[in-house]
Amino acid sequence: MVLPVAFFAVFFAWPVLSIVGRGLKSGEDWRLGRLGETLSRPEILDVLWFTAWQALASTALTLLIALPGAYVFARFDFPGRTLLRAVVTVPFVLPTVVVGTAFLALVGRGGLLDELWGLRLDTTAWAILLAHVFFNYAVVVRTVGGLWAQLDPRQEEAARVLGASRFGAWRQVTLPALGPAVAAAALMVFLFTFTSFGVVQILGGPAYSTLEAEIYRQTADLLDLPTAAVLTMVQFVAVGAILALHAWTVRRRETALKLVDPARTAHRPHGAGQWALLAAVLGTVALLILLPLGVLVERSFDTSGGYGLGFYRALQGVDDSGGTFLVPPLEAIGNSLQYALVATVIAVVVGGLAAAALTRRAGRLVRGFDALLMLPLGVSAVTVGFGFLITLDEPPLDLRASWILVPLAQALVGVPFVVRTMLPVLRAVDERLREAAAVLGASPLRAWREVDLPLVRRALLIASGFAFAVSLGEFGATVFIARPDRPTLPVAVARLLGRPGELNYGQAMALSTILMVVCAVALLLLERIRTDRTSGEF
Repeated sequence: MVLPVAFFAVFFAWPVLSIVGRGLKSGEDWRLGRLGETLSRPEILDVLWFTAWQALASTALTLLIALPGAYVFARFDFPGRTLLRAVVTVPFVLPTVVVGTAFLALVGRGGLLDELWGLRLDTTAWAILLAHVFFNYAVVVRTVGGLWAQLDPRQEEAARVLGASRFGAWRQVTLPALGPAVAAAALMVFLFTFTSFGVVQILGGPAYSTLEAEIYRQTADLLDLPTAAVLTMVQFVAVGAILALHAWTVRRRETALKLVDPARTAHRPHGAGQWALLAAVLGTVALLILLPLGVLVERSFDTSGGYGLGFYRALQGVDDSGGTFLVPPLEAIGNSLQYALVATVIAVVVGGLAAAALTRRAGRLVRGFDALLMLPLGVSAVTVGFGFLITLDEPPLDLRASWILVPLAQALVGVPFVVRTMLPVLRAVDERLREAAAVLGASPLRAWREVDLPLVRRALLIASGFAFAVSLGEFGATVFIARPDRPTLPVAVARLLGRPGELNYGQAMALSTILMVVCAVALLLLERIRTDRTSGEF
């Protein structure tokens, strides 16, 4: 526990608390009255209401659309399932600014819907909700589908033999077993949509603002740290409550069921109903997932002179007229890969140690740390980024000018994925194996190397892959700390999108396509080594 606690204390708690302290303190005195003053302002109440409303609506819509997909991926065996499973996960690791831009190309001015039917959805809540479903579809498919694939179908068949209808057997047998997984997935989707930033900034326009978007506006545009600090505290409390519920549902799911080998539950579709369900899910994936991704690829080749590689070639040069970059945008690819590798090592070490500690019976303090490890996914990335600049600028941690600052910020996001992937597998290791190794004279380190490591090797590889993919797409904190001469891919995309002109837009689409391909390859490799017993939370 020492290293994980120290890592989160120095690189998460300290920066966040420093920002909050600067906003709520006047000299040496705390101004807690600012809480009431800020939360009573009508415009802030509107932001709070929209944040909660759109998160609830996005969660409900995601569950409605993704639960059939979770069943199909869990129980149907069809050609291309492994590839398609990796493809539906790509949106989850894409930067949110790329997600928003892809949907803007579909539903905005001059987008696909505008060209075909004259229909525009940008600056409406519907565009935000659909983009959130696109982003979170894989959360439901992997979290619920991973458990669904391991439920023994003979239990439902026994209920049918005893006279229950097909729906009655599903409602009385399968649904209660899936309840904890559905609740866990719903809470994760709510968390990600509650803290949505990039999607709302691009698709919502000035009419809509979430807590995260308002924190950014108050901090970066208005320089109103007191208001930003109050909103950060509100978000922190809300996220803490969500994660406490999530940890409870995860424990229920891990301890309440006896699972079977997923290979015994998957089968080829049979009957008109199952084939129709498969077709409907594949159609949904094509329209909701593949179409926005396809728009990214198409726009990256669509130059004014026709389709070609002009935008990709332009990535090799520096724009001397505008100063968007100090280096060719193409260098962002190498920077991102280097940063992501270092961030993966940090995340695996910190997250692996934390997961190992959480498997021991060490009391409520250690178990409560499980939920705290998820906080970086929900606390404002704007706050973390600015906090890094404010706190890590004096010896012995004068890192503001160091390249390591970016991997540290990315690792904060990668650690929760490592823990959620490793924890179920480590808990499944029989303690008697460790005890037998100790009786035979093995030290704790040797027992871990020869007992635990062979059993969790696949989960460790999967955790590393997810940490790598998520680090590649991290944007919220990185945009504030990435050096101009060493931009990451998401930062480069955002800078290009922020400048007018066809060339900048085309280069942004080209970089987004490259990032999408890298993430897809990484996730496809994960599917090759993945087994459902080692899939963990995702």
